[in-house]
Amino acid sequence: GPLTFYLGNAITGTFVGLFDEFAALGGLIYGGVYALLVVTGMHHTFLAVDLQLIASTGGTFLWPILALSNISQGSAALAMMFVSREEKVKGMSLTSAVSAFLGITEPAMFGVNLRYRYPFIAALLGSALAAALISFHDDKASSIGVGGLPGFLSIFPQNWGAFFVGMGIVLLVPFLLTLVIGK
Repeated sequence: GPLTFYLGNAITGTFVGLFDEFAALGGLIYGGVYALLVVTGMHHTFLAVDLQLIASTGGTFLWPILALSNISQGSAALAMMFVSREEKVKGMSLTSAVSAFLGITEPAMFGVNLRYRYPFIAALLGSALAAALISFHDDKASSIGVGGLPGFLSIFPQNWGAFFVGMGIVLLVPFLLTLVIGK
């Protein structure tokens, strides 16, 4: 018990320190690697960090990045619907994009984006840019909840402006990059 309590506080303290001193850089890094954490299954460990942040500071700056990362993966998968010539891929792209927009990214990532590589990279870039922006503006969520498009409901209302700009980034950047590279 005491050891895991100490370890949890140390991890939380490290993230808080990075985001306090270099918010945009912290957001850029976390936003750029979050989908890689999903690929490995390590993203589940950060739920404990989110809960610790909510308990100790009243909000979490990590969860809004997760929500934007989900949208970014969905946007890249959606673009593959327009890029691919295969009907099977078009159908999988659309359905997995809808799933990612609602917070479940595994179908988009494993079924489409990782398969073609460049949509996954485009999604990482879009997520990193948006995360840097919302971290710079100190966006926080009052709780964890559904990721993706409905994710704004967990964001403090005073942070919605920057968060919606971040949403615009993760909708446009991965979509356009995937279209351009795919064509």
